[in-house]
Amino acid sequence: MDKIWLKSYQPGVRAEINPDAYPSLLEIFEISCQKYATKPAFVNMNTDLTFQELEIKSRAFAAFCQETLKLQKGDRFAIMIPNLLQYPIALFGILRAGLTAVNINPLYTARELEFQLKDSEAKAIIVVANFAYNLEKILDKIEMKHIVVTEIGDGFSFPKSWLVNCVVKYLKKMVPPWHLPGSISFRTVLKKGKKLQYQKPNIQGEDVAFLQYTGGTTGIVKGAMLTHRNMVANLEQASSWVEQVIKPEGEIVITALPLYHIFSLTANCLIFLKFGALNVLITNPRDIPGFVKELKKYRFTAITGVNTLFNALLHNKQFATLDFSALKIALGGGMAVQRVVAENWKKVTGVPLLEAYGLTEACPAVCINPLNLVDYNGSIGLPIPSTDISIRDDEGKEVPLNSSGELWIRGPQVMKGYWNRPEETVIALQNGWLKTGDIGNMDEYGFIRIVDRKKDMILVSGFNVYPNEVEDVIATFPGIKEVAVIGVPSEGGEKVKAFIVKSDPNITSEKIIQYCRTQLTAYKVPKEIEFRTELPKTNVGKILRRALKDNSKNNS
Repeated sequence: MDKIWLKSYQPGVRAEINPDAYPSLLEIFEISCQKYATKPAFVNMNTDLTFQELEIKSRAFAAFCQETLKLQKGDRFAIMIPNLLQYPIALFGILRAGLTAVNINPLYTARELEFQLKDSEAKAIIVVANFAYNLEKILDKIEMKHIVVTEIGDGFSFPKSWLVNCVVKYLKKMVPPWHLPGSISFRTVLKKGKKLQYQKPNIQGEDVAFLQYTGGTTGIVKGAMLTHRNMVANLEQASSWVEQVIKPEGEIVITALPLYHIFSLTANCLIFLKFGALNVLITNPRDIPGFVKELKKYRFTAITGVNTLFNALLHNKQFATLDFSALKIALGGGMAVQRVVAENWKKVTGVPLLEAYGLTEACPAVCINPLNLVDYNGSIGLPIPSTDISIRDDEGKEVPLNSSGELWIRGPQVMKGYWNRPEETVIALQNGWLKTGDIGNMDEYGFIRIVDRKKDMILVSGFNVYPNEVEDVIATFPGIKEVAVIGVPSEGGEKVKAFIVKSDPNITSEKIIQYCRTQLTAYKVPKEIEFRTELPKTNVGKILRRALKDNSKNNS
């Protein structure tokens, strides 16, 4: 029988939760919409969407999916939208129709988009017009039955919607020409769906709510099947942690990370919706001056983000002038929080920057630091309720306290498995345990520290980059003999570096980077390229990325 080293929770937090507290996410949504009907649920660019409006519009979206598109329970519906009001309307419409949501990064290249749509077997997609041209490129390569297109201003009322769409399309020229035969506009969907009859489906806990794509521990991109029960469990687990300070109604959370990212999806969209809070959607958080101006409008009580985002805010002089008197929670996830950033955050805001840990396969929350933590402690915190953590060696045997090993986790938030990949599922899930691939240790108080991450994964601004994918792209460039990709330290995180052996002497770094930009999302494109005559290998010819990483550390 497995020995669980420690189940340690913050005082005042429930030790266990009921993963069946709600039959599905639909009940949580319906309760909040009824309870907080007149309260604003989401706001974007000074336009808010009340819980009642969200209920009405998502109902129309769901009815259109059922009656007009004839989609059946369990069909996959892809969402390719940044942080706009259209996202929660589409998301909850999809879930209310009994469909499975497939989140897609709008910045994906045509190649990346094609893979995810094919792999998920999505029957429908909603895409923002700015990126519709990429969908057009692959239309003859995929089987897509239904396409919904939305423009950035579609979440606003007339005349603001018309003005925003005109500025974006004609003045800023942010919408490349596109042609998608048979596509329907988001506004038309809502208009027609409002006249249709919605039928609430019979959703069970084991039904899949999300296909959330990740590389897992092997680096092969695949869809984690997150069931309604998984998601409900994680909401209950996280809620039991934050309910000490987060109260129903009146809370304002800053949502800068994209909602298609599992961290923001759960920690912001779903948890704070459950508490009747207002989600402030930041569409372009990279515009730090614009972001800070937006922050000035709200006495926000919570903010989530990645280390690089917090660091960027701290380097903006106007950020320190904001009113932080209402701030209760600042939560960092997606990547390690650096000590200097955490300490500077506390100095400026007066509130500690808490580090949490999770992964897509766990919806994502696994560990969170105590809310009464005073100073940065370098840990990812304590296991959340109903979560077991075991530290194992390479043979799967538990190691002593304060010894390093792989983190294995067990709990009701652990995924059902990987979509259409039984072999990968068997590797990741063993006897109810999820092997994370992350190396860490646990002290006698139950605090977990990560000492190394997944062997090869690169973390760029909170997003996973898998070397295999980047290497596969570079290898298709004419004149490339061998390639290996690793992550190297960068300001606030990591950047992608490629080591290349070329057979064509005319190949340059600039040519490789330019080519990668046509095939990969920006954060996956190598920032450094080093040409070599050979790459280190094992005796069977496998390239040793670890040797390249060690060499890079020694030369830095």
